[in-house]
Amino acid sequence: MNKRNLDPSLDAEFQNKNIDRELTLSILDRFNRGEFDHFKPVQVDSLPHIDGEQIIDMTGTIENVCSIEQFNSVAEELCKEPASILQYGRRRNGKIVLNSRDLYQIGMQLLPKVAYGILNGGSATSYVDEKKNRSFSSELYSLVSSTFEHAAGISKGKPKGVTPAFINPDGSPGPSFLELKMRALLLQSLRYRRAYGSTEQELLPIFQMTSIYTDEEVNSALQHYRSSPFLRGLDGAQHPSILSPRTAVQPLIAAYTHSSEGRPKRLFTNAWGMPNTLLPLPGGHGQNFAVLADIYRSLYTQGYRYAYLGNIDNLGNTVDPVSLALLALSGRQGAFEFSFKTPVDVKGGILVKDQYGKLNAADIGPAISKDEVKQAENGGTPILFNCASGIFDLQYLSRHIDFIARELPTRFSDQDKDAGRYSQAEQITWEIIGMMDSPLILGVNKYDRFLASKLLLENLMTSGIGIEKAGYPDELQALARKLHAGLQRALMGPYGLIQKNGRWVPKQPEELNETEL
Repeated sequence: MNKRNLDPSLDAEFQNKNIDRELTLSILDRFNRGEFDHFKPVQVDSLPHIDGEQIIDMTGTIENVCSIEQFNSVAEELCKEPASILQYGRRRNGKIVLNSRDLYQIGMQLLPKVAYGILNGGSATSYVDEKKNRSFSSELYSLVSSTFEHAAGISKGKPKGVTPAFINPDGSPGPSFLELKMRALLLQSLRYRRAYGSTEQELLPIFQMTSIYTDEEVNSALQHYRSSPFLRGLDGAQHPSILSPRTAVQPLIAAYTHSSEGRPKRLFTNAWGMPNTLLPLPGGHGQNFAVLADIYRSLYTQGYRYAYLGNIDNLGNTVDPVSLALLALSGRQGAFEFSFKTPVDVKGGILVKDQYGKLNAADIGPAISKDEVKQAENGGTPILFNCASGIFDLQYLSRHIDFIARELPTRFSDQDKDAGRYSQAEQITWEIIGMMDSPLILGVNKYDRFLASKLLLENLMTSGIGIEKAGYPDELQALARKLHAGLQRALMGPYGLIQKNGRWVPKQPEELNETEL
């Protein structure tokens, strides 16, 4: 389709629906030129074993061995006072052996080199959709329907990040996902300042990718949070921009014709059966590498070396000093969290070695069958599920960002929905694992590090709503108890909350003892 000869009504559609015309047509032209033909589906060669070097079990006793040269390099390059970390570990055969406590202390001293990024996602539409939630568990839905309806009413139509992160025991909504994320960063900054003093630059700067539809409301919420009791008393000179995150807005692209219509692919212009009508869609969170490119570069230029990145709804994704230390000492390009499989993990992305011999994430079903997964599991191979969270080396990211944005696989998936039969183009963030020479994989406890809420019912399970009621589905009750216990640990730990009279409320800095900080 010639970019200069679109029907005038389509030009108006691009403008009225905030669809990025240039990006939409660029993707279309690249597809029709065959530039995406080399993006093959991930094929599974094997399931990798934990080797303690590239794939590390984070759930037990951790012992890291690195060269004295790398240890000294991290101390000299990344720590304010190099001598302060050279005391850690023990020398053995020309190497440094570090335990969990050593790694924690080293990671804490790396915090001035760390930024924290959030993929804010879209509106909480499918999240609160009754049909989707009922299909997850009609029994659970019926049991907690009153709480569900109240929470859905609060959340519907809002950016997911500003909806309640959990429901209190008394049924009232808790703080938003975004409020909690910011509180955790402020508390971590406070821990650093109490231990090591002030820094020349901002500690743990926050950055985010919003969307055309959510950016205004997210900014409005940030202004409201200036009086939030969950943030009050924690913001200070060391974190001046906590309520003004570095932000880039993800554009929308239009849907394309269904693959059954063959090539060349065209714009899908018959949405909802109406002629000359475009369907706006997001292009996947993998677009962050293009959208946030300038932010990644500027962070690195300003002296930051590592950047967390994760979805707004994962309350387990907090800054972990041990993981930071492991990444820095490994010298690898990024570290990614995968949780050990639980009985209810039957679909999603798992860690594999792909057809090119690289570590990658592959979906159960399309890339590997449930039977193959079960057979490997029965044979003693641990199955690791993608938590959609990671830490990037900003030196690697800033130097390769244009290549990553261009070469991260663009996948076209056919859809048959109320709007019609069409295809949508998406980039998946975590396919970057397969592009890296040496990613670090961290095998974590799901109930500590992967407390995500894709559906509101999952949020209510994690919140413990109805868990003691008769009729709670047997197949979900054990899972709900573990998720709820994980949430309680997170709220009392990195989020610094305490439960009073049926509500989780913030502890003030003076109430936090040295163990908690």
